Parts: sequence; structure tokens; C-alpha cells
Amino acid sequence: MASTWTQERESAVNDALLEVSHIATLPEITLKIIELVEDPTSTAQDLHKVITNDPALCSRILKVVNSAFYGLPGQIGSINRAIVLLGLNAVKNIAIATSLAKLFRGGELCEGFSARDLWVHSTGAAAAAKLIADSAGIGLSDEAFLGGLLHDIGIMVEMQTSRHKLIEVFEKFNPDGSNGDFLEIEESIFGANHQDFGRGLCEKWRFPKSFSYVTGYHHNPLELEPGVRTLACVIHLADKLAALEHIGFTGDVMSTDVDSMILEDLCLSSADLQQIHSDLPQSLEQVQTMLG
Repeated sequence: MASTWTQERESAVNDALLEVSHIATLPEITLKIIELVEDPTSTAQDLHKVITNDPALCSRILKVVNSAFYGLPGQIGSINRAIVLLGLNAVKNIAIATSLAKLFRGGELCEGFSARDLWVHSTGAAAAAKLIADSAGIGLSDEAFLGGLLHDIGIMVEMQTSRHKLIEVFEKFNPDGSNGDFLEIEESIFGANHQDFGRGLCEKWRFPKSFSYVTGYHHNPLELEPGVRTLACVIHLADKLAALEHIGFTGDVMSTDVDSMILEDLCLSSADLQQIHSDLPQSLEQVQTMLG
């Protein structure tokens, strides 16, 4: 299902983003961190000054840095040391990840779906995405992890702005696809799908363009130009692996078959894919401990 940016689609997305409440605003400190890290003149000391204003974020970053997920030697007790070891970009992504965890809290929307289900799936995709990026040797492990957490945030936009419409989507949706795939049903009810809402939100948050591509094209990354689709291909594959393992909400993944062009794009073999699949449960456990 293409995410062609038609006028009708753009209108639906803009209307939704105007109505979005707390989801549209990441905590001020997270926005400051993003702005700082995107500024090439910033230093680790600048980042340290901002982070130390938020003790809760400090403790969270230290918990993440010391988790098995990063596998760093010895216990790291200072934010300064964490920034030096991980780099500004990784610390920025950790700050965003911890903010996202709070945004996905919520009760059950309807039978078979809750914000928690979506978060569980997102952590599964994040764990798979980091494994894929590491295996492919593309040097985007932190971005891939964050992309996995972010990819379905458009569904949260739908839940925040039009709960009754999202309930209607689930009432109409059949996992066997007999009523159309999830994106088609979203479009018939919302006038756009979660890829469009996610893309719009990333643009509103002024995230790097690669995350707009991830949220906007994770179901159809090959529609992007080869030079900009690597991260979207990683998340597309991670989404399928999380669905194959039935991790959280997977209704929007209509098939777990992997297009050989995706593997070709990422220079991965079938054996690489099997190894990633085999490593996923342990990686997921580490992620859930880290973000729990």
C-alpha cells in the first residue's frame, strides 16, 4: 500500500496533528537534547549540562547504559562517562526512547488491541532492527533501534485523535485479510493510514528525515529511492520478524514473507536472517529489561 502524499491524505494528517494532545509534545528536555545533538557545534559538556537538570532522565540513561543490551565493561556511574562512551547521538536516542515509553501507556482500546500491545511490538521491532543493522554492518544500530520503537507511532496518533474511528478499523479488520489489509481499512475510515500519521508526526517533531521515511514507508520501503531507504528496509524486516514471533500487536503485518530485494538491499543472506531470528528472543529480553 503506497503512501502517496495526496491532498486528501495531507488534509487528514494535518487535521489529526492539530488535535493531538500530549503525544505531539515530547518532553521539553528531550526536544532540547535533539536540538543540541543536531547542532554540529555542540559538545559532550553541553549535553551533560542539559541532562543533569533532569534527575529522572539521568537515572534512566545510567540504567540503559549499564544494561546487558549495550554490553559495556564495568558499571558506569556518571552521565559524563556515559556520554563519552556512547556518543551524543546514542544518548539522544536513549532520551527519545524513554519519552516514547511513557507515550505508549494506556488501557485497552478494544478487544485485541491496547497501547501496551503496540509498545510490546515496538520493542520487538527495535530489538530486531538493532540485530539487523549490526549484522548488515551499516553503522546505524542506534538509529535502527529508535526506528523500531517509532515505526508504528502513527497508530498512537489515530488512538489519540479518533478513538472511535480506530475502534471502527478493528471492528472491520479480519486478520485473514478478507476485508482488506489493515492499511486499506485505515484509509477507508481515516482518509490516511498510520504510515502517513507517523510521517507527519516525525516532521512535526523535526526528527531527521530518515525517521520520516521509517514511519512513512516501513510497509513499502522499496518505493523509496535506493539512496534513502536503508533504514526503512531495516525496520520493514524487523517488523516482519517481530510479527513472525507474535510479539505484541502485529495485525498490520499481512505477510511475514521477506522480499529478496530487501535482503539484497541490506546485503544479508538467508543464513544471516536465520541467525538474527535465533538471536531475537534474548535481545528482546534485554530491551524489555532496559526500558521496563
